[in-house]
Amino acid sequence: MSQKQDYYKLLGITKGAQETEIKAAYRKAALKYHPDRNPGDKAAEEKFKELNEAYEVLGDSKKRQMYDQFGHAGVNGAQGGGASGFGGGGFSGFGGGFDADIFGDMFSDIFTGGSNRRTERNRGPQQGDDLQYQVNVNLSEVAFGTEKTIKINHTEKCNICNGSGAKKGSSPQTCPDCNGAGQVKFSRGFFSTVQTCPRCHGQGEVITNPCTKCSGKGTQNQAKNLKMKIPAGADTGVTLRLRGEGNAGMKGGQSGDLFVILNVINDTEFERRDANLYSQQNISFTQAAMGTEIGVPTIERKMAKMKIPAATQTETVFRLKDKGLPIMGTKRNGDQMVKVKIKVPKKFTKEQKSALITFAKTMGEEIDESRGKEGFIKKIFLK
Repeated sequence: MSQKQDYYKLLGITKGAQETEIKAAYRKAALKYHPDRNPGDKAAEEKFKELNEAYEVLGDSKKRQMYDQFGHAGVNGAQGGGASGFGGGGFSGFGGGFDADIFGDMFSDIFTGGSNRRTERNRGPQQGDDLQYQVNVNLSEVAFGTEKTIKINHTEKCNICNGSGAKKGSSPQTCPDCNGAGQVKFSRGFFSTVQTCPRCHGQGEVITNPCTKCSGKGTQNQAKNLKMKIPAGADTGVTLRLRGEGNAGMKGGQSGDLFVILNVINDTEFERRDANLYSQQNISFTQAAMGTEIGVPTIERKMAKMKIPAATQTETVFRLKDKGLPIMGTKRNGDQMVKVKIKVPKKFTKEQKSALITFAKTMGEEIDESRGKEGFIKKIFLK
């Protein structure tokens, strides 16, 4: 190259990057431009060399210090010249700064598709997938707890082949390509590598005579009615876990779980705020002025007694202790908050109007009867 590119820009990092950031950036870029992922691409090969050279310097604290102080002149001759000897689809060496640890997983991904890490898992028992459902439940139901029946669709172990995938009377056979190893070896240039067996997909065995019901999968789709308990006090977003009710596992693996997310719908006259309930109650002017005791509906479908002290103003809020919803995980309940509103009668008798006028005058109020008696009566009540 006639002019070297700035190593930090080459790796896409800032000058103050930490060691972990440098490694991560190098690994990502090197994986992208690796010659085995870009066969015959000279530009990618050259880019890979540049990346290796940059990491050789920035990955070494002493070389990085010299580079930061003097630039490329401070490290000329220090690096090993990057990757070299590409040929036959492989490569034969790196510069002296090559960090083998950083490529541990990358080599596995390039040459084996990650098969070294996955084959053992694929061949053994595999747990089934988890499932997620949403269920609507009414506020009046969660006030006491309830039981719901939901219909789910999941996979179950095939009842004909008992999950083996093979036709009744037969069994899976050892894969002839990998002899049951789940991997096959092949050579690519300088390296001898392993790859997930393309025939058995890492399972180590093949089904030559598949089950006619499940077509060799070992599982079958099944609809199921499932009863579940909704805990008292549950709120929207609460997730219930039903173990083993997800999809069936493979090769004797456990079934996944079913996660049920609740959506609570308000079907009552109450407003919910956490475990507290809010309601409104109308009272008369006389009750507000003189004081009384009234019955208030609760979520329990019973009337609770509530005292109204004399001279209560409209929109005063009273608390009915423990008349709210159950608090999940405890033996306690929230409260019910009751806002009272003074209700003005729509009609009055002559005697009632006369009495109200007299009352207003005793309160020192000026009565403008030209506005109509209904107007000043409302003014008295809602003052």
